[in-house]
Amino acid sequence: MTEARRPVKKRPMREVLAEAAFQLFLDRGFERTTVDDIVARAGVGRRSFFRYFPSKEDVVFPDHERCLTDMTELLKAADDGDPVVAVCDAARLVLRMYAANPEFSVQRYHLTREVPGLRTYELSVVRRYERTMAEFLRGRFADAPDGPLHAEVIAAAVVAAHNNGLRSWLRSGGDGDAEAAVDHALGVVREVWGARGAGSAERSADDEDDVVVVVASRGTPMWRVVQRVESALEKD
Repeated sequence: MTEARRPVKKRPMREVLAEAAFQLFLDRGFERTTVDDIVARAGVGRRSFFRYFPSKEDVVFPDHERCLTDMTELLKAADDGDPVVAVCDAARLVLRMYAANPEFSVQRYHLTREVPGLRTYELSVVRRYERTMAEFLRGRFADAPDGPLHAEVIAAAVVAAHNNGLRSWLRSGGDGDAEAAVDHALGVVREVWGARGAGSAERSADDEDDVVVVVASRGTPMWRVVQRVESALEKD
């Protein structure tokens, strides 16, 4: 009895085009590869290419739009917990996207290092992630002192920490534990800016009551300043 063959799952056209493009970029170089070359390698027409990618640069980053959508949805669904933890979790979505295909991610990393235009494009993509996080944080810090400023600073810190760990992994050729490297870097951000950190942007009403302002002349000894602070706290 002949065994029935399982139907072959058709690969998404977006994936086919991205793979064809990268094969050509590696063989010929990015600048010398045209859209016509890519569609010829993929065996499709130009219309198919532009249905999925607005430009040749976009095919280098085929997965960022989906990841950005996932990040937006994750932050919308975030509960009332620590907002810094929420944006760190959102950054991990980008890490997992890269880690899902290490070979492709390492090739892309080297390609963007070689082509200045791609590096600029990549920075614009990173900036979109940062704006998404900052918008979420502005909503959470709306009533906090300097809330918008803290939102921008924290979002930039999360992106910088994430990229530090991710690029370290990419430079190694995709060896080692990418998630551990990024978690370590994001841990620094949580330590400084998290709900219990010294730099927290969210403060309770009780915390505000504990603020003491001391005015002293430039030549006042430090022991005298400390004495005044202690005296003010004792009065409370």
